[in-house]
Amino acid sequence: MANATIASRLLKHVLSFGLKEEALPVGIGLLDPFNGPHGKEVRRIVTTFHRRYYSDTRPRVLMLGINPGRLGAGSTGLAFTDTKRCEGDLGIPVHGLRTHEPSSDFFYRMVRAAGGPEAFYHRVYVHSICPLGFVRDGVNLNYYDDKALERAVTPFVEDWLRTLLGCGMRTDVVLCIGTGKNAAYFSKLNDRLGLFRQVIALEHPRYVMQYKARSIDTYVRKYTGALAEVAEGA
Repeated sequence: MANATIASRLLKHVLSFGLKEEALPVGIGLLDPFNGPHGKEVRRIVTTFHRRYYSDTRPRVLMLGINPGRLGAGSTGLAFTDTKRCEGDLGIPVHGLRTHEPSSDFFYRMVRAAGGPEAFYHRVYVHSICPLGFVRDGVNLNYYDDKALERAVTPFVEDWLRTLLGCGMRTDVVLCIGTGKNAAYFSKLNDRLGLFRQVIALEHPRYVMQYKARSIDTYVRKYTGALAEVAEGA
């Protein structure tokens, strides 16, 4: 595996997440697009994406969100990527499902401002602190919204983060998407595990689109500025 590409290392793991639903608190369901009704299509999309952008051994900066939601990674398997952006920005066709997510709208505005998918993903790997999502009563649920859920998934999260680092990610800095509870949880976890030397928190795209829509360009510049800052340490 020493000479394996980042794509081959990652695909070994991202296509085979494992978290038993019976380990979750009562009333909380697992959002697992790889084993859902469109699982075969999701695996094709995710495999195509990784082989296109990560078939090399260049270390990437990690950009970590919260956990997949139904309309983004919960549909395509790709963080902050709904089917519209998957086809329009990445050029990966999607068959059998259509989703639109405001967070994905913001995220790909930022990707374009950062030079487009080729330039962006050559430097960055985007995923989630918890790689599987959750629902309660049919509604998205963040891992930190329920303390019992947070406790249940923390060992899974710890293993996942160590796995990511083993696939060829930089450890000098990490970009955390979400400046509130996500950053607080992740920073505390990182202090305990010592995985990254620096954590840079950025406002979540959902927050920007919902509450700061008139200032989208300001937040796009904040993201691209952070990317420029961490690039200097590459």
